Amino acid sequence: MVSALGPPDTLPRGAAVPPPPTQADAAPWASALGALHGGETLVRVTVQGTGGQPVVLESMQVRIVQRRIPQALSAYRMSSGCGGALTPRLFEVDLDRSRPVARSVPGNDSGEQIPAVSFPYTVSSSDPEALLVSGRAVACDCDWVLDVGWSSAGRSGTVRIDDGGRPFRTSGVRGGGVYDYDYTSQSWAAEAAESQRDADPDPVTGTDAGAAAPTTAP
Repeated sequence: MVSALGPPDTLPRGAAVPPPPTQADAAPWASALGALHGGETLVRVTVQGTGGQPVVLESMQVRIVQRRIPQALSAYRMSSGCGGALTPRLFEVDLDRSRPVARSVPGNDSGEQIPAVSFPYTVSSSDPEALLVSGRAVACDCDWVLDVGWSSAGRSGTVRIDDGGRPFRTSGVRGGGVYDYDYTSQSWAAEAAESQRDADPDPVTGTDAGAAAPTTAP
């Protein structure tokens, strides 16, 4: 999670970045600070049929709504939270590409390997599927959505996956400080410069933006 407020010592008088919340409270915490997903947005979606007929998931397309040059924002690390009851199929998206695609990759669930899956594949009301999409950005401040194509019993359509009616927003965080919360001192502490250079290019884990509501196909 990245806050647009800057380092703690540069905030306006009386302002402060509060301690990181629980996963359930991440969205209002970020909204109150004007924060956005830094480096990575994790979108977890559960897809299942609503009737007796199986539904074929034909494709998942990534659509960029808007691109901006990322600002030098400060990054505040947060836990990505726990997973759901279903083991998700993992997809990775490089949002810096001119035409990003959702690429299926193998996953891991408590040491058990989860093979990559290829479209098309089938879900039903009794056999749902969980998808975990990791959208990453370094050089882009991107607004984006997912379009999942489906077909069932002679019908077809597209389900849009977004952030409650708005596009997901993921921004690279290069150029700003990285902060971890120190529970001993109960304050945010800047990460050492050496650690920042050695860290993953996307040091901040985004919240589970799509976990709240499952998506159903007819």
